[in-house]
Amino acid sequence: MKYSKDEVMQYVFEEDVKFIRLTFCDVFGRQKNISIMPDELQRAFTYGIAFDASAIDGFGDEVHSDLFLHPDPETLMPLPWRPEHGRVVQMFSDITHPDGTPFACDTRSLLKKAVQKAKTAGIEFTFGAEQEFYLFLRDENGRATKIPCDTAGYMDIAPDDHGENIRREVCLTLEKMGIHPESSHHEEGPGQNEIDFRYSDALTAADNALTFRRVVQTIAQLGGMAADFSPKPLADKPGNGFHMNLSLRNPFDESILSQMIAGILENIRPMTVFLNPVEASYQRLGNHKAPGYISWSAENRSQLIRIPAAAGEYRRAELRSPDPAANPYLAFSLLIDAALYGIENRPALPEPVNANLYTADPQTLLHLSRLPAALEEAREAALSSDFISKNLPAEILAIYCRR
Repeated sequence: MKYSKDEVMQYVFEEDVKFIRLTFCDVFGRQKNISIMPDELQRAFTYGIAFDASAIDGFGDEVHSDLFLHPDPETLMPLPWRPEHGRVVQMFSDITHPDGTPFACDTRSLLKKAVQKAKTAGIEFTFGAEQEFYLFLRDENGRATKIPCDTAGYMDIAPDDHGENIRREVCLTLEKMGIHPESSHHEEGPGQNEIDFRYSDALTAADNALTFRRVVQTIAQLGGMAADFSPKPLADKPGNGFHMNLSLRNPFDESILSQMIAGILENIRPMTVFLNPVEASYQRLGNHKAPGYISWSAENRSQLIRIPAAAGEYRRAELRSPDPAANPYLAFSLLIDAALYGIENRPALPEPVNANLYTADPQTLLHLSRLPAALEEAREAALSSDFISKNLPAEILAIYCRR
């Protein structure tokens, strides 16, 4: 349900809400919040709530440190693990300078602009997210270890699967928050899990992706475990992926899907640093079903982009390179921009690669371009890209590329 400002005020009064968390994220997608009391809510809607941005990486220095949070009433949701009496709710917030101008490093606002750009072109994209995570045991002091909670494998069941109850509680908690998971299962790695989501508009999907990480980490902690979303938690085991499924609102057009894929493939190298932003990201790529080459095919899970077996409105392109270290707002924004680039410029779509790239002979691989193999290579690709400089603020590019 999407609320208006007046409905939020009424909800807070009728549901005995005592704390309102104004949620946002830094440029790398790490969630932050400020809690306010109900008496401050009207001020938040009217003027915004000031905070010290100099303490957040990439948000400024002590000279120009004041920024303002403006809660989005449509994103109101309860935090079900908090007490029923004196309830806690959250709202995602937009960030502005004191004069009301948008803050360049507010990636949520950046995604809004990309969505509006697409709508102006008569296109509305939808996103489905698939995030993987490990569940590790905690030691006697409550600190997270690197010991997986089980030794189960892909889609195994209890009693081998020790994450079943955690996934169940995560899904039930998300439903109470108005977020609807589609499926959940044990993944290939020991203690590795995946929960997938229904398709939604880009902004909602990004909000939900951020919320999902917090819910998983909270429920895991309550269950005595630690959730790890890093790209490569265990050196010799599968990494965590953040597969992004991109589709179109009806009516579906197969030719537009091809143009979208061509646009993404042409710009994926300079986009990679934003989809895989840490050193460990490059330990994952090219291993255990994580792509290493720039290619596409139908159904084939060794490809960068695959077209899953589906018909009609369920036809989509799945990008398999991103990992959970990515900021979902920034990632979805760039995917929209790349898809629009393909639709507008119609670059040639390469032939599909109908081969298993993990076992392919050298001759097959010889003709394929590779994704960046290291973080510094990905940074250099972004810095030299006209596509990136056109679609991202210079401030964000400088932060990611450490310039």
